[in-house]
Amino acid sequence: MTEFRAPAAELARFRLRVVVAAVFVLVCFGLLAARFHHLQVKRHDYFLTRAEDNRIALLPVVPHRGTIIDRRGMVLARNYATYTIEITPSQVRNLDATLDELAGLLPLDARDRRRFRKLYEESRNFESVPLRSRLTDEEVARVVSQRYRLPGVDVKARLLRDYPQGSTASHVIGYIGRITERDVERIEEAGNAANYRGTLHMGKAGLEQSYEHELHGTTGFEQVEVNAGGRAVRALSHTAATPGNDLELTLDIELQKVAEKAFGDRRGALVAIEPSTGGVLALASMPTYDPNLFVDGISTQDWKALSDSPDHPMLHRAIYSTYPPGSTFKPFMALAGLETGKRTAKQAMYDIGYFQFGGHRFMDDKIGGHGMVDLHKSIVVSCNTYYYQLANDLGIEGIAGFMAPFGFGERTGIDLPGEATGVLPSPEWKRQRFKKPEQQRWYAGETISVGIGQGYNAYTPLQLANALAALVNHGKLFRPHVVKYVVDARTGERRAVEPEPLRQIPLRDAHLKAVLDGMVDVNRTGTGKRAFKGAPYTVGGKTGTAQVFSLRGQRYVEGRVRERLRDHSWFVAYAPAENPKIALAVLVENGGFGAQSAAPIARQVIDYYLLDQRAGAPAAEDEEGAESEEAAEGGGDALPASRAIEPAAPQDAPP
Repeated sequence: MTEFRAPAAELARFRLRVVVAAVFVLVCFGLLAARFHHLQVKRHDYFLTRAEDNRIALLPVVPHRGTIIDRRGMVLARNYATYTIEITPSQVRNLDATLDELAGLLPLDARDRRRFRKLYEESRNFESVPLRSRLTDEEVARVVSQRYRLPGVDVKARLLRDYPQGSTASHVIGYIGRITERDVERIEEAGNAANYRGTLHMGKAGLEQSYEHELHGTTGFEQVEVNAGGRAVRALSHTAATPGNDLELTLDIELQKVAEKAFGDRRGALVAIEPSTGGVLALASMPTYDPNLFVDGISTQDWKALSDSPDHPMLHRAIYSTYPPGSTFKPFMALAGLETGKRTAKQAMYDIGYFQFGGHRFMDDKIGGHGMVDLHKSIVVSCNTYYYQLANDLGIEGIAGFMAPFGFGERTGIDLPGEATGVLPSPEWKRQRFKKPEQQRWYAGETISVGIGQGYNAYTPLQLANALAALVNHGKLFRPHVVKYVVDARTGERRAVEPEPLRQIPLRDAHLKAVLDGMVDVNRTGTGKRAFKGAPYTVGGKTGTAQVFSLRGQRYVEGRVRERLRDHSWFVAYAPAENPKIALAVLVENGGFGAQSAAPIARQVIDYYLLDQRAGAPAAEDEEGAESEEAAEGGGDALPASRAIEPAAPQDAPP
């Protein structure tokens, strides 16, 4: 039996469903309208900005890095424009395929690919990564003509660093290298991240590192309109970058070349300073290296050659390596004796060839001794026995107290990175240096070796040269500096780096004259006379021989000792003696006597600086110039002469 529903009830239910559906639709449209109002009215400005950001890209404009010139205007570091092929990974579908295609257009070796992979891993996905630089015009044309099928590949003009003097003064100038993750962290910590957007390189050594804040400049920005593919369509606005400041140095690059050439193939260092200002005239560390190797990332082969070399060309010996000063310490000891009243200039002692202390003989260099020796003669003939006894009379506290104001055992504060502290021995230093109580105790016999510049003494060539500059400048000690002016690249305004006096050491004129007169006669009748024979100027100096290992009572015979264990050769000098314009310290590693290796180098440097006379060949060793300042036979055990450590690999060096 079929059941029939009442039409009125069915109609009512139908109308109810229609009303509910209509209300639901109206609510949905209301919500949609409200949302549209919220997005398009209330948040109009926000989304307009987002849209503009998608349409407009803000690109960094990398500033020109400042140039570096010497005191005569010779260019030491500059920039040059080159084309670089770069890839933006976010715009590339298949990176390997793109690299293979590019390899068909221009030469890409395994080194280029390895370097690209390393930079790609360190970069952000939206940043372009350089693949190869220094493209020729033909290579640029080939890539540009095929760019339509190489999305994400661009050819950009960039500035690369160039060091036109090559390896000359490389330890001073330093080099730039690619910015690493560690560099990025430091930049962000310093709050300079925005200023390094787009910058690929920064200073890693030398002046390039210590004056990075001056050389880098300020990054500019360019607003460009881009299409859906991310390519620039047109420029909208441009904020120019501010180029980095230029550096004008106190360094004389021609004097530097003379100094480096004088060494030949020998290892060592030379520091020449202008006593009246503290300006560094030459700062040589031999052997040296070519900083151009690092500009675009050093190859594995080149880095291996540098790092595996037994001569350690990357080591900045002038400011980082420390050595016993040998007999170059004696003029300061003589002055200490006069200033403290332990000696007078005329007071003499009889040298019998050794100094007896505590049952041990500290031998002089001359068998049988030098006879009667006063202060003047002790400097001229470099008498060890005189200084053994003087050291014992002064005591280690007296020696350390007098030497500290000259800057021994402390950083000079030169405007270069990586300076070593050195060691001015004292009981306090020994307590801090050693852990065991028996090692911390200072023994009186150790003071004897300190008196002739041996024992725990360890100073950089820079410290010794700066101390000598203070000595000949009547006790006025300056902070040595390499930069003379910082030059604004836009206005040309030169901001002087003013000489900075550190202290005035109180010295009596009569005492100072007695010591300096002795140093002048070193080169007239003493241990340096052969090196400066015929010099038309008056020069003061002192030879020195630094013992590398303990002789333990045996007589030193150079030919019987392995080359790397032979004595280091020292020479310090200043000229003209009447009004010193230059003070220098020369060290030749394992060079033997001071007059044998170091003094001839000093002669060539001073001849050029005062007379403009340039030698045609490296300074020849004076085999006959046996000086009377051998390392003391049977003296206190000397520590290893060079406490230098091979520096760590640059951050961008190959693993």
